[in-house]
Amino acid sequence: MTTRTRPLIAIPARFAASTSALRYAAEVNARALIEAVWRAGGEPVSIHPADSDVAARLARFDGVLLPGGGDLAPHRYGAADTHDTVYDVDDLQDAFDLQVARSALESGVPLLAICRGLQVVNVALGGTLHQDMGGPDREHRHVVQPVTIRQGSLLARVVGAEKAEVSCYHHQRVDSPGTGLEVTATAVDGTIEALELPDARGWFTAVQWHPEDTAHENPAQQALFDALVDAAR
Repeated sequence: MTTRTRPLIAIPARFAASTSALRYAAEVNARALIEAVWRAGGEPVSIHPADSDVAARLARFDGVLLPGGGDLAPHRYGAADTHDTVYDVDDLQDAFDLQVARSALESGVPLLAICRGLQVVNVALGGTLHQDMGGPDREHRHVVQPVTIRQGSLLARVVGAEKAEVSCYHHQRVDSPGTGLEVTATAVDGTIEALELPDARGWFTAVQWHPEDTAHENPAQQALFDALVDAAR
């Protein structure tokens, strides 16, 4: 790895139909996410979703962060039908993110996956998703809730606890974990909230919640970004 003051952390951009400061469609990443990487000592770099030479493009980076976003197309994990609640599906975004996940895991570059990012990794490794968790009374949107973290997991070592209060925003969740993935955190309702790959070539963990929401005031959540950047040094 080339020595740099700040390790370069690649963050796939998300397509946006419009933004308040621009006249046209945009490619964006959440400010809270960018700031969490910066606080950790990393140089966050949004990368354009283009489904070509993904491995070569990632080779210049020291770490990868797969962020949240819209839903994956159900056909990506073998579903024959699409639930009415599926939203913001973009074929290019899906193809790019899946290649990013596979390339990062194959190369061993440090990888942190968040929300949609966890689902992307799961699908990339052959897993499936519940397209909808059961409506407004069961989904995890605008919810801060406790999760139980598996003792001895990488996640437990990073956050320094086996319980955590986390900020969630998702209506989908893992159904069947992908090949080699192990569940390392769950919510009270049994929702899988974190996954790890014991045989991963490099540092890797994935969380279903949004640690960036509270990282500015919660050291346990900021620790996820700190660990990613430390692994990228």
